[in-house]
Amino acid sequence: MSTATMRAVRLHAFGGPEQLVYEEVARPEPGPGEVLVRVHAAGVNPPDRYARRGFQDFPVELRPNWTPPLILGSDISGVVTALGPGVTEWQPGDEVFGLVNFPGRASGYAEYAVSPAAHLARKPAALGHTEAAAVPMSGLTAYQYVFTHLRGRTGSTVLVNGAAGGVGHFAAQLVRVAGAKEVIAVASGRHEEFLLGLGVDRFVDYTRTPAEKAVRDVDLLIDTVGGPNAHRLLPTVRRGGRIAPVFLGDYHRERAAELGITLNETMWQVRSSGSDLAALAVLLDAGQVSVRIDSVFALRDAAAAHTRAERGHLQGKIVLNVEG
Repeated sequence: MSTATMRAVRLHAFGGPEQLVYEEVARPEPGPGEVLVRVHAAGVNPPDRYARRGFQDFPVELRPNWTPPLILGSDISGVVTALGPGVTEWQPGDEVFGLVNFPGRASGYAEYAVSPAAHLARKPAALGHTEAAAVPMSGLTAYQYVFTHLRGRTGSTVLVNGAAGGVGHFAAQLVRVAGAKEVIAVASGRHEEFLLGLGVDRFVDYTRTPAEKAVRDVDLLIDTVGGPNAHRLLPTVRRGGRIAPVFLGDYHRERAAELGITLNETMWQVRSSGSDLAALAVLLDAGQVSVRIDSVFALRDAAAAHTRAERGHLQGKIVLNVEG
């Protein structure tokens, strides 16, 4: 393979996982303010699947105008290999990780990827590249949600619905960092040991007892599930408490108001930020936050990774090993 090329997974047509093709493509070059990263591992996220399907889940007027062929993937961990003009904060050989160009297009499912220098942070020393690649989107979503969107105001008791997923397992840990005294995690029973190991105080298996029957009087509900039946969780929140939906859900706004519950429904989306990721890296290195990996696939097996993701019931994140 020429040094001007690389291996990557490209999407040639919108559709199922089978549309992801492992092939040889041109290696990118960094422009002004950018760096070239030799990717060691790349995270697999829900937006990757939305893009693969042509954003069919989105209203037509909100669909990005992306045209195949595309290289997907915004979460990377690797080593800086080249600098674009004007970059002074990084040097070749630096180990970095980042959420690249989100919510725009990125190209992480590849041996090399270009990133704005400001979207990267130094890889936590406590993590290998595989673990680091599992952090950026989910970790930043939870971090920015707790410390920017909610401004760290969690109250004493927090309920995290969907606590075993990528965003949920970070949120369950970060609310503790923000000062919560009791963290209650809701997930299926197979995740109990995992979540108790992260330090949650109480686990609710929704397949045995619905959370709305098992939990009362929380100060804050962080709901990473949402959906048309999200209002079922209203009884878990005390009068004067808050519901913070990470994804859209129907919380019966008028009924919530009658119960004295505030809905934090401001439109919000995670953004690439090397500085926020650096702050999260400090917590990861200190052992205050940890990342869980559901499964690891070789880059050439990206289609199988997407198939695993679509089956759901993940315990942490899916990662592509680009080195192997």
